[in-house]
Amino acid sequence: MSEELNQVEVKTFEVGDKVAGQVTKVEEKQVLVDIQGSKLDGIIPISELSSLHIEKASDAVNEGDQLELEVLKVEEEALILSKRKVDAEKAWETLEQKFQTGEVFEAEVKDVVKGGLVVDLGVRGFVPASLVEAYFVEDFSDYKGRVLTFKIVELDKDKNRLILSHRAVVEEEKGKQKLNRLDSLQVGSVIEGTVQRITDFGAFVDIGGIDGLVHISQLSHEHVTKPTDVVHEGLKVQVKVLSVDRNNERISLSIKETLPGPWSNISEKASKGTILKGIVKRLVSYGAFVEVFPGVEGLVHISQIAHKHIGTPHEVLKEGQEVNVKVLDVNGQEQRLSLSIKELLEKDVEEHIEYELPEETKGFQLGEVIGDKLKNLKK
Repeated sequence: MSEELNQVEVKTFEVGDKVAGQVTKVEEKQVLVDIQGSKLDGIIPISELSSLHIEKASDAVNEGDQLELEVLKVEEEALILSKRKVDAEKAWETLEQKFQTGEVFEAEVKDVVKGGLVVDLGVRGFVPASLVEAYFVEDFSDYKGRVLTFKIVELDKDKNRLILSHRAVVEEEKGKQKLNRLDSLQVGSVIEGTVQRITDFGAFVDIGGIDGLVHISQLSHEHVTKPTDVVHEGLKVQVKVLSVDRNNERISLSIKETLPGPWSNISEKASKGTILKGIVKRLVSYGAFVEVFPGVEGLVHISQIAHKHIGTPHEVLKEGQEVNVKVLDVNGQEQRLSLSIKELLEKDVEEHIEYELPEETKGFQLGEVIGDKLKNLKK
């Protein structure tokens, strides 16, 4: 009874039928399979084992493997079968779903070819070189055998076209990290970063997957002409978060505000009585502001500019002039510095004469001379 059933089954095998089989022998260029319910030998040519090019049949199957196969051709003594077609049919269904949902999945890179990478997903998936990483890769040779995450960016079953991208996954992940990082930033917090890029107007600093701008005015307490004078790419820096614009993904940072201010330790640098060199920065009606350290200006009151009386500071000083000053008083907390130019100047010669030789100390006075002459006339 079973023999008759088998004969019927053999006769009814047609091209396109799905059959189950067990691998009985793996040869170099083909595989022999025992087909359930059939006395015919099953043969899978090497070209029908995988969607990828393989050099030998053992690269795809092993003896004893249970396989789902499709009949390609019915011969008198054998069935020519395909594993590749069954795998591809199942794969397209799964891949279509992954494509529609934008699912991210892992797969092994099976081969490196000209222009990109090849992945086996039941069908041949191609990863163009431009879609492998978010940066330029010169040599892909070490990618073979690596497991990467992918998204399907193009799928066309009729053309047997499947395009994958690892770069899309990386950029999507970076986007999520960027948003999370933006949400976690607190204005006023001080964090570590790395200078990534320098422009004429400042430096971009990486603070953990996202860049913030340190404007040139926020690089140092001192005046900066070129950002490269104070920072360079790769430099680790402490930065203070000034503002976060989540909608436009913009972050303003400051290096200056993490550095000791110009007034720090001013009581030590400019203690009372200290003599310093400075530059006249501004002239006002009541005196002159002199910069004695970068970012530190002290006031020379008009009464402390010269020994003689002056109407305005402009009479004896000009902006940009270098002067010597003496510290009269210092208040670091209020950032005030009182200075004197007068105390370092000798009094004018005229002043010395007026002081040392007043009218009453001269050898004689006019009244005395006239008196003597009158006395003489009376005689």
